[in-house]
Amino acid sequence: MKLSEYQEIIRPRLSDYRYRHSVNVAAQARHLAELYGGDPQKAETAGILHDIMKDTDPQEQLRVMTEAGIALSEVEQSSHKLWHAISGAAFVRTQLGITDEDILNAIRYHTTGRAGMSVLERIVFIADFTSAEREFDGADKLKKLVEKDLREAILAGLTFTIRDLAGRGKTIHPDAIAAYNDMLLHG
Repeated sequence: MKLSEYQEIIRPRLSDYRYRHSVNVAAQARHLAELYGGDPQKAETAGILHDIMKDTDPQEQLRVMTEAGIALSEVEQSSHKLWHAISGAAFVRTQLGITDEDILNAIRYHTTGRAGMSVLERIVFIADFTSAEREFDGADKLKKLVEKDLREAILAGLTFTIRDLAGRGKTIHPDAIAAYNDMLLHG
């Protein structure tokens, strides 16, 4: 499918903000793939679809995951904010027929990262942080950093996430910790 076809699919599923964000992530992911030797088309596809379930009711997300045979960990059960990534990958596989594991994993792990991320997974993870509309303390610095060093930008993104969650007394997904350690140890 073309980008415009995916845009038609996601548009009615997302708020105006979330739709614009998804379009921006797709553009940023394509740009970063071109910059860092990834596949621009796969990056754009994963970017446009990464939040396809973000505005979907949690019960519907749970239904999609259950039908896909996905068992949530205790941390995942306690954090509905993670569900859209997991249910999104399942939805994209079952409803859109995308079977490319790299695209599915980029969608699945865009919120947490994980150890051993592929180039595409890394790109979508950090494109979500550095898309054009993103504004948070340190966003401009991270947007500049990702243009120079993908690894350092991912480490900064993971550090931001871990600190933010810990500071708010929230659970931290083990995949985020594993991603952080893996980036430090193996780049």
